[in-house]
Amino acid sequence: MKKLLFSTLSLVMVFCAGGCVKLDLLHSAASKEQERVTIRIAWWGEQPRHDYTMEVIELFEKEYPHINIEPEYAYWDDYWKRLAPLAAANQLPDIVQMDLLYLKTYSENNLLEDMTPFIEEGVINTEDISEDVLLGGKVNGSLYGFPLGMNVPAIIVDRDLLSSAIDSFPESNWTWADYEEIVSKVHNAKGIYGTNGMKSVDVFFSYYLRTKGMNLYNNSGTGLGYEEDQLFIDYFEMQLRLLEKGAFPRADEEDQIKGIENGLLVNKLAPMTWAYSNQYIGLLETANRELDLIPPPGPGQGDGLTLRPSMHFSISKSSKNKEAAALFINFFINNIEANQIIKGERGVPISSTVAEKIVTILSEDQKKVFDYVYHVKNNNPKVEKADPLGAIEVVSLLQDISDQILFKKITPSEGAKMFRTEANNILSKKN
Repeated sequence: MKKLLFSTLSLVMVFCAGGCVKLDLLHSAASKEQERVTIRIAWWGEQPRHDYTMEVIELFEKEYPHINIEPEYAYWDDYWKRLAPLAAANQLPDIVQMDLLYLKTYSENNLLEDMTPFIEEGVINTEDISEDVLLGGKVNGSLYGFPLGMNVPAIIVDRDLLSSAIDSFPESNWTWADYEEIVSKVHNAKGIYGTNGMKSVDVFFSYYLRTKGMNLYNNSGTGLGYEEDQLFIDYFEMQLRLLEKGAFPRADEEDQIKGIENGLLVNKLAPMTWAYSNQYIGLLETANRELDLIPPPGPGQGDGLTLRPSMHFSISKSSKNKEAAALFINFFINNIEANQIIKGERGVPISSTVAEKIVTILSEDQKKVFDYVYHVKNNNPKVEKADPLGAIEVVSLLQDISDQILFKKITPSEGAKMFRTEANNILSKKN
């Protein structure tokens, strides 16, 4: 899927036809008398996200009755498959939800609008937003993605289910050896999986590398950021051991799980799930029982846990109503009532004022995600930036090699060499 997207985008050459009509859409009584406009907004996510986003859209349309919004949404994989041909045809929605993996590719293909002028003109208010946070959406100094929230890698735990299988609960400084022992014990005691698979292999392998003081990419984006292939080997050998013990689901089993309501954790088929912190809210509401949020194994969590924009909103270059799109982004980021509906599901709000207001209306369980992210922010304020050109192909390669390893078609050692050679070749040509 990601290879398809990259191939499609590589053929796209988009040139902005200058002189875009600029609407005077400042929030005032006069705006209600303006000509009615329609903008399209696309996002990926699970059903709870779709539901509350529609509520926010309703709220926005009441405040700006001259702006009509047409929503388009899908699960992650389907989302990018749908977006690729729209990008190739220069027909992207006015607002597209964007991920760091794709941000540089889309911006370099001249598909996204620099949102800096909307900030300078006051259409998007960033008074209570840290400049460091905005860096997570910048490419070559231009703001192509507006962060919607901050999140951190995490493991979400059903404490009661876990406690029914083992005597102790993981400490915050638990190790990979502890993790392997716990998930194995759960399987032996309950006959269920100890955890879900580490399906987003680039996310969790990147975390693993950071705990070792390394990164997936080097600083220039021209090659891999780690030299020792033993790190790759150790990571996948651990997963093979858990697969052999039955404590870990096969990749094809996880691929069949569609929708948060069918997940292993929600259905008590595993007491732990690898996730990002913002996913905690959706899991909590869907599972309808108490869940905990803990850091992944270490040692090295201090370096491994970094702040990451959960996702961005980008404005397409082809949009004919860019300022209306900017107004919606401002509303989504800064409106208190809207964020009382969102409750941090797209990450802890980046506006300090909004975050302070929202936390007062959250349940004790919902507050856990805010506490978790703030703890990481206080220890490691570094914000992840856009992945380099070629990252889409590299991640697709890594997923393919991961599948080959976990289905025992190749060994971790063979996979490590294959990944290094092909990934470095991709990155050196693109950057």
